Amino acid sequence: MNADRARITPEGASPLEQQTHPPDTDRIVDVSNAGGRRHRRPTGAPPPLPKKIGATGVLRLLLLAVVVVPGCIWLHVNPAPLDRFDAAITDAVVSLRVPWLDSVARSLNTFGSRWGLGILMLLTVGGVAWFKRWRHLAMFLIGVALSGLVAQGLLLLASRPRPFDVTIIGTWEGYSAPSLPMGGLAVAIVGIVYMLVVPGRPRLYAKGVAAAVLILVALLRIYLGVDHFTDALFGILIGVSIPVALFRAWAPNDVYPVQYGRHGKSAHLDVSGRRGEAIKQAMQEQLGCDVLSMKPVGLEGSGGSTPLKMRVVDDHGVERSIFAKLYAKNHVRADRWYKLGRSMLYGRLEDETPFSTVRRFVEYEDYTLRLLGEKGFSTPEPLDIVEITPEREYLIAMEFFEDAVEISEAGVDDQIIHDGLQLIRKMWDTGLSHRDIKPANLMVQDGRLRLIDVFFVQVRPSPWRQAVDLGNMMLVLALRSDPEHVYEMALAYFTPDELAEAFAATRGVASPSQLRASMKADGRGLLETFRGLAPARKPIGIQRWSVRRVLLILATLLLVLLTVLMGVALFIPSRGEVGNADCGTTRTMQLMAQAVPTATQLPCIDDLPLGWGTEQASVVKDKAIFTVGIGSDLTNAVVVTLTATCPTDASAQTIPVDGGCVTYALPPGTEPGSVPSFDDGGGLRLMDRSELVGSVERDEDLVLCGAGAPPCGPS
Repeated sequence: MNADRARITPEGASPLEQQTHPPDTDRIVDVSNAGGRRHRRPTGAPPPLPKKIGATGVLRLLLLAVVVVPGCIWLHVNPAPLDRFDAAITDAVVSLRVPWLDSVARSLNTFGSRWGLGILMLLTVGGVAWFKRWRHLAMFLIGVALSGLVAQGLLLLASRPRPFDVTIIGTWEGYSAPSLPMGGLAVAIVGIVYMLVVPGRPRLYAKGVAAAVLILVALLRIYLGVDHFTDALFGILIGVSIPVALFRAWAPNDVYPVQYGRHGKSAHLDVSGRRGEAIKQAMQEQLGCDVLSMKPVGLEGSGGSTPLKMRVVDDHGVERSIFAKLYAKNHVRADRWYKLGRSMLYGRLEDETPFSTVRRFVEYEDYTLRLLGEKGFSTPEPLDIVEITPEREYLIAMEFFEDAVEISEAGVDDQIIHDGLQLIRKMWDTGLSHRDIKPANLMVQDGRLRLIDVFFVQVRPSPWRQAVDLGNMMLVLALRSDPEHVYEMALAYFTPDELAEAFAATRGVASPSQLRASMKADGRGLLETFRGLAPARKPIGIQRWSVRRVLLILATLLLVLLTVLMGVALFIPSRGEVGNADCGTTRTMQLMAQAVPTATQLPCIDDLPLGWGTEQASVVKDKAIFTVGIGSDLTNAVVVTLTATCPTDASAQTIPVDGGCVTYALPPGTEPGSVPSFDDGGGLRLMDRSELVGSVERDEDLVLCGAGAPPCGPS
């Protein structure tokens, strides 16, 4: 068999290594010059395809790290300089206010803040799911969660009130920096651009439109007085930087292309452009082969690599075809997620331990090729492993079966059936299992069966897996012949009980998807026919329940729930949670004054009785709420609300103030005097708004618009 294989050998190889000679029909090319020899890459020299994340990706992350985070820290420590800087921009934008534009801006802001972002998010997720771009969708949801987590953390850190020196005419919730609506819009737009728009000129145009939309919405929010310029800037940087970095790192376009119409699987890499040149360079330097042509082959049946047919001139000057499989780091991740999913759906059917690196991928396939070759299987002879990018992309080169066709395109005679059955028998006898028997992995060359794609081969597999190999092989053979005839010939290699075991084990996902699709298209009910021919045996279940599987499912569901909760704040209006409503010139009280600007007095927490506590206040436009209760139990708490007018419901106590109303709601069955109140020494009090107006004017040289303050900009 070795004599039929082509082998690439370096110059100066031993006679044993050169025992395979090219056939006389191959064309000989003179490669006596140094260009045909192998070259070792010196220490420090770049690999054929260096890892690059892009200058713009680096710039965005730097802006996030050196602008947004320090900016929020600055706002926490000393907000006055940024407040005055933003006030100048706000004044310029607000000076353009006219009644008709005010109405349009309010309507757009209300729709976008309350419903628009949520609808946009759902439509984006639905569109990506429709096109089954699951990797993109996973990265998008992770980006939403991380962006929400970062934005919420920085929001509490900055604790910035809404803009001073301007009359606010739009709706808002909570602190302003970074702007959560702008962050949510940025995340959604980035998702649309990177998940639904094809790369090239369409994506370039989409990025331009996205930038224009973000700028216009930011100006609209500044116009309404609900955001500072830096609030919108920080929100946009968070919403753009994080998901773009995730898409480029874990869903790059050359690995997971966005395209429409017929196309290959996400595992297939683009081998044109820089990657194609890098492959040619690596082949020449590491194997001494000049690549004349290169094209993907067999993409329909390949889901875990990029299969290639190359025409090369090796360092003996022989022009020939070789077969190669390109693996990248994304294949390791895909293998890890695939095995995690199988473990959750079916339990541990077999060895579900994922590979740790892409280097281990190619090393294992090289090992299995050599192992099967030594044991006499009709498999391609391995040539060598080629490094494209260290620890990220590798290529394994092997013999190419010239003039071979997939078994689904060939006539299956008795010789082919014997070869297939004998192959499985030999695997059983040598303690091996292929684990991926399907038409795409069985080739017919010169009337004999050849086995390819041995990556999933397992040494000393479970009996279940060996039985599945037999069942799948007989199903493949029967697709191009007669199941009764295949079964009759199988009795020469296997006992009836072994055949019964094979078809009891071969069911559902135990067969590769290509084989299942071929059986469905065939329509003859091959599996049922084989089961009818074999002795009756109870089906072997594929579900394997264990404590590990249950914990894995629960952990995954918990992670998904946390992801949704962290990201939901970017798209659904919040209750405006802020800090505690403690009396004084705190930012929470400044925000409360902005919520109801007409009120001359504001409720606050002065000195609660021993054992009583409070939680974060909730402040939105036209309303501010805080609660106090015993310890951490706030289920039966005193609820204090500030609004512009008193409610008509008489169930709660109301305290009218000039320009506003304080509602004081007690838990059911509470006796007066037993809970915090606005009485002297009761722990709650009303503070004058003028204290806050004076504090803002003194500390920031700006105006806290509303009662007790000088007139502000246009309303």
